[in-house]
Amino acid sequence: MFKNIPFLDLGATYKELQNELDTSYKRIMKSGWYILGSEIENFENEYAQYCEAKYCVGVANGLDALSLALLACGVEKGDEVIVPTNTYIASWLAVTNIGATPIPVEPNLKTYNLDIDLIENAITSKTKALMPVHLYGQPADMIKIKKLAAQYDLKIIEDGAQAHGAKINDRRIGSHGDAVAWSFYPGKNLGAYGDGGAVTTNSEEVFERLKVLRNYGSKVKYVNEICGVNSRLDPLQAAFLSVKLKFLDEWNHRRSLIASNYLKYLNSDSILLPFVPDNLEPVWHLFVIQSENRDFLQEHLKKDGISTLIHYPIPPYKQKAYSSLGFDSLMFPRASSIADKVLSLPIGPHLSFEDSFRVIEVVNKFSKN
Repeated sequence: MFKNIPFLDLGATYKELQNELDTSYKRIMKSGWYILGSEIENFENEYAQYCEAKYCVGVANGLDALSLALLACGVEKGDEVIVPTNTYIASWLAVTNIGATPIPVEPNLKTYNLDIDLIENAITSKTKALMPVHLYGQPADMIKIKKLAAQYDLKIIEDGAQAHGAKINDRRIGSHGDAVAWSFYPGKNLGAYGDGGAVTTNSEEVFERLKVLRNYGSKVKYVNEICGVNSRLDPLQAAFLSVKLKFLDEWNHRRSLIASNYLKYLNSDSILLPFVPDNLEPVWHLFVIQSENRDFLQEHLKKDGISTLIHYPIPPYKQKAYSSLGFDSLMFPRASSIADKVLSLPIGPHLSFEDSFRVIEVVNKFSKN
C-alpha cells in the first residue's frame, strides 16, 4: 500500500525547528511587547541584508506589501500599471486597491514571466509603473525591464512573493527595482505561521514613506501625516521568520535538488518541462509542467496518492472581479493556454528523494497515447 504524497508538508518545518521556534514564542510572550518593536526591526535588518537591499519594512501580508509599495513609489489613482496576464490575482488587486488601472501583458511561453518584447506596446502616457512577477520562483528578466523602465521613466515594483532567495547573475532579488514586495504566507519558501509581508528597497524615500503608510500614516503616536493604513508585521511572525531565514538557503537547495531530478528523469511524452535561462537561479517555489491532458494527468497522480495543484486555473482577466474591465479571453491566448495546461508537482524542502522518484515514476507512466 503506497503512502500519500502531499503537495507540501507545512508541519515539517515546525518539527525541524521546534526548539528554536518555541524559544522565540516564549521570549515574545514574556516581553509584553506585541506591536512593532525590536523583533520587527531585527527581522527587517536581517531580511534586507539577505536580499542585498538597504531597507526592509514589515507589513501584514503580501497584498498589502504590493499595495503600499505602489503608493510609496508614487503610483496614484488614474495611473496605469503594467501587470502580467499570467499571475495570481494579488498582483492585480494591489493595483486596483489604490485606484490605479492594471494593463495586462502576456508572458513569455518558455519562462511564464512577462514577455519583455510586448511591454513597450502597452506603455501609454498614463503608465506609471511596471510590476514584474517572479513567478513560480524564477526571476523575471530584470536587466531588460530596468532598461525599458529607465527609457520611459517608469517605476518598477517587483512581486517577489514566490522568489525568496532567487538570483539574477548571482545577485539576489530584493533591490533591482524601486521596491520589491514579499509575501510570507505559510506556503512560501520563507513562510510565517500565519500571514505576513514585507517590502525591500534601496530608496530611503520609499523606506520612510512605507513606515508611515503601514502605521496609520503616523511617525509619532497620535500625529498623522497622511491617510495610512494598519498593516504591521506581527512580532511573533517576525521572530519565527528570523529563525527560518537562517535555513532558507539550505531549504532552497533541497528544492533545487528535487527540481534537478525532475528535470533529469521526467520523460513522459505528454508533458513539457520548465525552462531556466542560464543567468538565473530559481528557488523552485513551484515545479510547473504543462500537459495537453492536464486534468487526466492530475487524476492519474491522485489515484496513486500524489497531490498536485494548478497555478493558476483562472487568470485575473477571466475573474468575475474584473469583468468590468471588459477583457476578452481571446485577447490573451498565451495566458489562457497556460491556465489550461499547467500542473504543479509536489516540491518542498521536506519532500524525500524517495517520494520525488515515485512522482517521477507515476508521471512517466502517463502517456498522451
